[in-house]
Amino acid sequence: MLNALAEQPPDKILALMAAFAADPRAAKIDLGVGVYKDATGQTPVMRAVKAAERRLVADQTTKTYTGLAGDPAFAEALSLLVLGPATPADRLAMAATPGGTGAIRQGLELMRMAAPEATLWLSDPTWPNHPAIAKYLGIPVRTYRYFDAEAGAVDWDGMMADLGGAAPGDVVMLHGCCHNPTGADLTRDQWRDVAELCVARGLIPFVDIAYQGFGDGLEADAAGLRELVARVPEALIGASCSKNFGIYRERTGLLMALAPSPARLGIVQGALASLNRLNFSFPPDHGARVVQTILTDDALRADWKAELEAVRTGMRELREQLALALRERTGSDRFGFLAAHRGMFSLLGASPAQVEAMRRDHGVYMVGDSRTNIAGLNRETVPVLADAIVAAGV
Repeated sequence: MLNALAEQPPDKILALMAAFAADPRAAKIDLGVGVYKDATGQTPVMRAVKAAERRLVADQTTKTYTGLAGDPAFAEALSLLVLGPATPADRLAMAATPGGTGAIRQGLELMRMAAPEATLWLSDPTWPNHPAIAKYLGIPVRTYRYFDAEAGAVDWDGMMADLGGAAPGDVVMLHGCCHNPTGADLTRDQWRDVAELCVARGLIPFVDIAYQGFGDGLEADAAGLRELVARVPEALIGASCSKNFGIYRERTGLLMALAPSPARLGIVQGALASLNRLNFSFPPDHGARVVQTILTDDALRADWKAELEAVRTGMRELREQLALALRERTGSDRFGFLAAHRGMFSLLGASPAQVEAMRRDHGVYMVGDSRTNIAGLNRETVPVLADAIVAAGV
């Protein structure tokens, strides 16, 4: 049996990590891997996370399974963070998942279960795992224009024109904030227009919100999603705690499914529990308990929000510094979009050859499409990257 297996294509990010690790240069810069790093190059454990874990170690009395959908208290706490006080609890089915990726996988499994003929619409570009998972599940995929590389901004007219061709029942994947890989986000008015389009054409939005708190703040980053949920009859939402709580390896996520009516809630919730059972039975709990503990304790929540805000403003300052350094070196504002983008990532607009030149000549590592992890920079490396960009002729 195993002799029949075909070799799988290597993951580009993992290959980049291996190449970076093998590079002996002390001044090399890793801008490829999608994790937050502080000024020292470390991904720290947040203060509130440490405090919550100490509390769990002291107070937890069992390691037995949670329910198939995870602990309801975790789901309630995280859904309130994402959807706010107007959360439609009488229509919201929820299931804990292994990270945001698990939420996306389970949501696409639910799509295939409920509407096997539906097409999934993905932004061009998008996070590579979106199309990869859909392809593995056999879900038809089409793309909609999203990013105007020349302007460094959302291609709004192209996006709306393409989604205008989607069929009733199709699913539209949207990034809740801090679009990966472009960093270009929809405005609140645009979110409202997308919601109206979904209602008019009978489309089902699926929102991947993996970076809440990394853009303009916890509330602002969720405002568009909340506008959407307030207007559409059905929606899927995949939330990740990896970035904003810094618990990457704990694999903590939540899939939310907005049912069309309270009467359908039990059916939808049962489907989520069934999919969990078929894929991994019971979801991991440690990270979920940490998040629940932080969100339901006033002191821990305040400390977490303060540290998250420092992370957010630090990334914004790095964006501004890089845009300024490039303005000084090029005499133009053509990289001004870097300061306007939000979150960890931006596309520089470099060709694969230019990306390779930056790696070879300057030890700057980024993905071949020039997706750059701004959080991989610090004050000392911003000018190094700016020099590399200019030298490569980007």
